[in-house]
Amino acid sequence: MFALILTLIGGVGAPLPARAQSAIAPREDDGVHLGVSACAASSCHGAARPSKSSSVRQDEYLIWSQDSDMHRIDSHHKAYAVLLTDRALRIAHNLGLGDAASADACLDCHADNVPPEKRGVQFKLSDGVGCEACHGAAAGWLGVHLTGAGHKANLAAGLYPTEQPIARAHKCLSCHLGDDKRVMTHRIMGAGHPPLPFELDTFTAIEPAHFVVDRSYVERKGPVNGVQVWAIGQAIDVAKRMERLLDPKNAPKGINPELVLFDCASCHHDVSQLRWARRSSEPGPGLLRLYDATAVLVQIIAARVAPADAVALGEHLHALQRGITDDWGTVEREADHLHTAATGLISVLASHDFTRDDMKALADAVVAAAGVDTEYSRAEQDTMALDAIIAAGRSAGYVTDDSITAINGALGEAYHLLGSDEAYRPAAFAQALGNLQKAMPP
Repeated sequence: MFALILTLIGGVGAPLPARAQSAIAPREDDGVHLGVSACAASSCHGAARPSKSSSVRQDEYLIWSQDSDMHRIDSHHKAYAVLLTDRALRIAHNLGLGDAASADACLDCHADNVPPEKRGVQFKLSDGVGCEACHGAAAGWLGVHLTGAGHKANLAAGLYPTEQPIARAHKCLSCHLGDDKRVMTHRIMGAGHPPLPFELDTFTAIEPAHFVVDRSYVERKGPVNGVQVWAIGQAIDVAKRMERLLDPKNAPKGINPELVLFDCASCHHDVSQLRWARRSSEPGPGLLRLYDATAVLVQIIAARVAPADAVALGEHLHALQRGITDDWGTVEREADHLHTAATGLISVLASHDFTRDDMKALADAVVAAAGVDTEYSRAEQDTMALDAIIAAGRSAGYVTDDSITAINGALGEAYHLLGSDEAYRPAAFAQALGNLQKAMPP
């Protein structure tokens, strides 16, 4: 339903300062990557159809690599091929990189670009973002995995714990937002790269997901609550954005700040439409505004599960935005506070049991916070938030079949309105969310 998964690109940068490092970041992968062929045998994960006798599907490789009646090809598989397109070649030329398919700035996100000494004999960069880019170097854990020793043994041997929302968020956001190695910049976007909207639960579903949360999955890896995945993903997104703000490389140089950290929609929109409306947390019309769509949603989440934290988040977010018109020292100070608040909230979210009442309250709060002046970037995150909440509610039996048709219709309209940032109309979006709220069960 959602067509906003976009191609990825990255850059190279120095490590972040110590105060900006997230204490919960998983360990780095430093083993040998064997290549996707190590997982693609028909008796492993390359079966032609789902297995009826295995605890996993066993057709995961085909879901990743091929179109089918059930799934479209995974965008991760196509990531390297994107570098061979005319658009990628033009972006690379504009950046002075030469060939996109050989530039580390592109390969770091468009492929499993580990150092040559970490590549096995069957490893191929052209496989794109393959199994080990997400699950870690197979040389360490493949032997244990083949013995059937179990998931805990695989993790102990080095398998990356993608089933854990915190670890998954760190892994996904390393490209979909950037880290100390893969850095998206306004210069890259100015060269032609599209923006990178992202939400952890929604993007997991539309990857397409190559796992099924059934009884066996829960026994091996624990229960899954999509609202919790969404909430944790939002909090880690905010923490990582604050890390970027705190990185000295992104401090303003002359009159030029790192604009990728700001809200694209505050400058890029159809100027024939009156789009700005006064909000207490914004610096004012005609002024730069830091991207805060995820931070606003984290504040909404905190208001439900940790009200005192929500107050602090709101105060620091307000001060952060206002600081843009004062001095960068204010921005750094408030970013540091927001980073601490968002990071501290992660453990609260990871231990919270999101109930039916939580889901209903969060959905209502997201709709209530959206209005006829909601900017495009906020509308993206609001829609994905509601999608995640509805999907979790349906999985838990809270959203029934008799209401899902109307819900999907309203949600589909919201996604449709996001098809073009220039054609986006806030009033129509607010109406779509109102229809969605009416369709949801009490």
